[in-house]
Amino acid sequence: MNQSLTVVPNQEHSTTENPVVKQQQLSIKQLIILSVELLLAIPFGLALFHFNFGGIAWIFGGIISGALVFQICRVFYNYSPKPNRAARQVGMMLVGITIGASNAHANLANITAGVPVFVFLTLFLMLCGGCIGYIYSRLSKTNLLTSMLATVPGGVGVMSAIAADYNKNVTLVALVQALRVTSVVFLIPLIARVTNHTSTQPQISSTNQPYSLELLLLVLVISTLAVYIAKLLKVPAAPFFASLLVGITFNPILHWLPLGGDIYFTPPLLIKLLGQTLLGITIGEYWGEKPTFQKRTIGYALISVAMTLAAGVAATLLAMQLTSWDWLTCLLVTAPGGAAEIILVALTLDHNVEIVTAGHVVRLIAINSFLPIWIFLFRHFENKEDRRKTV
Repeated sequence: MNQSLTVVPNQEHSTTENPVVKQQQLSIKQLIILSVELLLAIPFGLALFHFNFGGIAWIFGGIISGALVFQICRVFYNYSPKPNRAARQVGMMLVGITIGASNAHANLANITAGVPVFVFLTLFLMLCGGCIGYIYSRLSKTNLLTSMLATVPGGVGVMSAIAADYNKNVTLVALVQALRVTSVVFLIPLIARVTNHTSTQPQISSTNQPYSLELLLLVLVISTLAVYIAKLLKVPAAPFFASLLVGITFNPILHWLPLGGDIYFTPPLLIKLLGQTLLGITIGEYWGEKPTFQKRTIGYALISVAMTLAAGVAATLLAMQLTSWDWLTCLLVTAPGGAAEIILVALTLDHNVEIVTAGHVVRLIAINSFLPIWIFLFRHFENKEDRRKTV
């Protein structure tokens, strides 16, 4: 009796090896984690808001939620997720729309007059950042490029991504950057509150505005398209810049149209809070993914952050001598934090948002423009030092 045996390949094994399926599974996990983070951020944000943290409470609620969820995943489920870059981009886009709409009626004359000061302060902070990076490299025995990426006042995600591209210590760069941004976002509202510059509560937009939902959908679609074009053009921090420009120009263009005279777009409260919460969550995720560092490593990181904050204070004093701005405006303009986060602080404090926005936009453009030159110089010095050690 003839019998034939057919070997059927292991379908389960081939499925798990399929990169498309693995990417889908990863996306589902990220979506679940983000949903849990958003749900946890609500009670944390409400609690902090109850204790008079003002609008900035939602950023800190997101930070606590992101760090807590990542720690739970790593400790209880033996799973180490990566920070959700898409969530940060969406958060930056929503924050850009909010800030842009609040700057729609800004006095362009005052902003234009302050551009030379913004450029000078940016160069001063960049020079200080280079010196701090060199000192941090010598103290911590870390290579120059890693130290520069850790101490330059740029974005957490951007600097970490560059460190990964050059095979540097990504976790160390993310640690120092997250520590710096968190410190600045926490200290400035605290200083403002102590000096009676209290944080304002977010204003609830009117629900009687005509076409509010349609306008919101239109702004989101236009912002998404603008972000896509900005990414193609290699614009730095494209989600924030593109949506900021859309938010600034949308209402003037709307009023210029024949049918838009009585229509005015104001970002709903949900959009404001969601943008702040997403920014906070991504910062918290960088905290939550950190492996255990030695006390010495954390100590050196704190020293570098303290030097960066001191450089920000020096820049604040310099700005007070060069301009007629009050000290809080100078502090917000020169604060070495993420642009979106610091402008949000100015927005919640309701304090010269247009000047702070212009200052950080100029600085962000300058830092990203000079970053390739910085990387080239620090890699040159790093290679030169390595050759000297081998000799």
